[in-house]
Amino acid sequence: MTDSVALSPSPSRRPPGLLPQAWRQLRRDLRAGELRLMLLSVVLAVAALTAVGFFSDRLQAALQRDALSLLGGDAVLVSDQPLPDSFRRTAAEMGLRSAQSASFPSMARASNAQGGGAKLVSLKSVEPGYPLRGRVEIADGPARPVRPGDGGPPRGTVWADAAVLEALGLKVGDALLLGDSTLRIGALLMAEPDRGAGFLSFAPRVMMAAGDLAATGLVQPASRVTWRLAVANAEAGARATAVGAYTSWAQETLDRQKIRGARIESLDNARPEMRQTLDRAGQFLQLVAVLAALLAAVAVGIAARGFAQRHLDTCAMLRVLGLAQWRIASLYGLELLGIGLIAGALGVATGLLVHQVFVWLLAGLVGSQLPAPGVWPGLLGMAVGLVLLAAFGLPPVLQLARVPPLRVLRRDLGDLRPTSLGVMLAGAAGYAGLLMTVAADLKLGGIALAGFALAWGLFALAAWLAVRLLRRWVPEVGARRWLLLATRQLGARPGVVVLQVSALALGLMALVLLVLIRTDLITSWRAATPASAPDRFVINILPEQTDEFRRTLAEAGVSGNDWYPMFRGRLVTVNERAVSPADYPAERAQRLVDREFNLSHATALPAHNELVGGRWVGEEADGLSVESGLAETLGLKLGDRLGFDVSGQTLSARITSLRKVNWSSMRVNFFVMFPRQQMADLPVTYITAFRAPARPGLDSALSARFPNVTVVDVSAQIRQVQGVLDQVIRAMEFLFAFTLAAGLLVLFAALTATRQERAREYALLRAMGAGSTLLAQVQRAELVGVGVLAGVLAALAASATGWALARFVFEFVWQPPWWVVPAGGLAGALLALAAGWWGLRGVLRQPVSVTLRQAGA
Repeated sequence: MTDSVALSPSPSRRPPGLLPQAWRQLRRDLRAGELRLMLLSVVLAVAALTAVGFFSDRLQAALQRDALSLLGGDAVLVSDQPLPDSFRRTAAEMGLRSAQSASFPSMARASNAQGGGAKLVSLKSVEPGYPLRGRVEIADGPARPVRPGDGGPPRGTVWADAAVLEALGLKVGDALLLGDSTLRIGALLMAEPDRGAGFLSFAPRVMMAAGDLAATGLVQPASRVTWRLAVANAEAGARATAVGAYTSWAQETLDRQKIRGARIESLDNARPEMRQTLDRAGQFLQLVAVLAALLAAVAVGIAARGFAQRHLDTCAMLRVLGLAQWRIASLYGLELLGIGLIAGALGVATGLLVHQVFVWLLAGLVGSQLPAPGVWPGLLGMAVGLVLLAAFGLPPVLQLARVPPLRVLRRDLGDLRPTSLGVMLAGAAGYAGLLMTVAADLKLGGIALAGFALAWGLFALAAWLAVRLLRRWVPEVGARRWLLLATRQLGARPGVVVLQVSALALGLMALVLLVLIRTDLITSWRAATPASAPDRFVINILPEQTDEFRRTLAEAGVSGNDWYPMFRGRLVTVNERAVSPADYPAERAQRLVDREFNLSHATALPAHNELVGGRWVGEEADGLSVESGLAETLGLKLGDRLGFDVSGQTLSARITSLRKVNWSSMRVNFFVMFPRQQMADLPVTYITAFRAPARPGLDSALSARFPNVTVVDVSAQIRQVQGVLDQVIRAMEFLFAFTLAAGLLVLFAALTATRQERAREYALLRAMGAGSTLLAQVQRAELVGVGVLAGVLAALAASATGWALARFVFEFVWQPPWWVVPAGGLAGALLALAAGWWGLRGVLRQPVSVTLRQAGA
């Protein structure tokens, strides 16, 4: 029967409209549970993506809103030396306001009458106009109200963090000793606009008036001081034309006068360290969300194919009754559109709620009140849901319109065919492009999508090879009946087996990766900056003080400390050719060439450094070792000759080795080291790092006995870094729940996709005399085989992915544990058995006639 002979509708009754009919069909299928798997898959994908999208959108809006406040001006010139007066004069001539500040580490002391304690602080001197943007907040005491402190401290007073007063046992109004000066604590410093990330600061802040700086005697010719000249328009809302002209003039002047160690900060590059941890956390959250969306696509594809398979007979009857193909296609297309809109709306609402959990979990990293969420992530989430259904759900469902009417008599006609390669590629490309937009990072999105596609291809290839080899491994004669039947059952439908194994392996890969990241990878991440790492750094130890200093540490119970000589030098030549920041296009390379390096020398390679190129040869007179990241940034290689300006003298040597340095280890590390024990005629001081004993008082004793040294207490930084890791890990684990749910959906969809076919086959075998025990053995053998293969493949892929994350994202050494592969195979077998039992638990117990009727045999 064809459309040309279809029954015409009665002239007295008009057929119902497409929209009402599609709506009734949608409600009926929802009540019957036909679309629940598809609906839940789309909701999970949209919720995971929009949750990260809402959070990232609000964070970016807050950073843009607060950018000028974080900078302290419209633009800032940062230098390691005072800039010429021409920079301030030119700013004034262009109608810009300016304010200069200087910051450096120093020791603050209490008077002998107050206990004589000492504390390393980050001292900052500011001019009366500070800050040009943002505001300073102070308080008269710990429980007193916060008030603005714009303009900086009055002469003769300082504003200090509460940590300074707590460490020294002082209060507001007491005296604080800084160098040769005694100043009064005027207020507690509660907030300042251009401070930077709190957990990256080495010490609590003390702010003083610029007019009091010279009297302290703390700034000497060799002092490490950071000078910041901020400029701003007279009014906050003024156009940025003058600021742009000034920054262009300043950059040209810096280049023309070859002023080293200076750079310009603006909205484009302000305070990059403040965003590093949040960017890494955001990237990982986006990666997990994309993985959940990819798994949801697999679940939608399998669920849509199962939905279409169950509606073949219904559509064949509709064709017999005269319903046109275009109307059937329109009905099911509108039904999927309704599912997309409902699931998208539910997913966006869920994502809006979930992103609030991210804000709460990452509260310590998000330092300001975030703006209200925008509409763009929600619209993008709706688009993801609709494209997901169009790409992976619509192709099999539209085949229902082409079911031949003759299927009502012959059930072997009109089965679903594999989707054409063109339709699959077009749908996958559209969905991939949308996910790349969501990922907001070409590298991140590309790696995720390529890795997913590669894993799918490898899983499918492995499953196809396994099916081909299965018949050869199990002989026709001599094998047990249940094994032979199970083998032939799998070999009879290789396409279904490939689909099941690849989909099951993808779901299991997500689950195994979740377990690995939750346990071993997170443990290794924490170990990269362990809580037991050195928490004290001491710098500026003079050579004549080394014996006495080390003896003092030993008497205090300190052992196993790092101890290295240190001197400062600026890179001036590479292979006898002079270099400058202008020679490098990358901003980081320009900063590195523009700064002075902390250099060191030692006969032995540091135990916490990994040699990744060349050879470390002790006492090599013309050799040096370079950190691998620095070499990559500056384009250096083994054999290059580097020249350093060290206090007016040139020190030259050839690169003979490359080292990998873990900068988060809280150990003493250097970009460049010379493999020698002694280097004469260099202005060397010593640096040490150690774990302070539990008994307090060592810091004060060292400062009193060696007044020239600087003791850096980084215990608060270690605690805060560990706290940041806790926050990021909790957020990752929370989002991983979506990936876990998506993986379980894939598992369930893959293992129940052939429920009707299996039920029909088992019913026929029972009708021909096969017993329930034999069929149960066949079922278990099939499911265990599929599950073990998928589990082993998933474990191997998850181990490789985990290693890549550890190596290239987290940058630490990690080896997959031995138990991952056997545990993956066992988990796959158990999950397959559980899903198979759930799907076929009643088939072997009910009468054969009932099973045949229900299966449509």
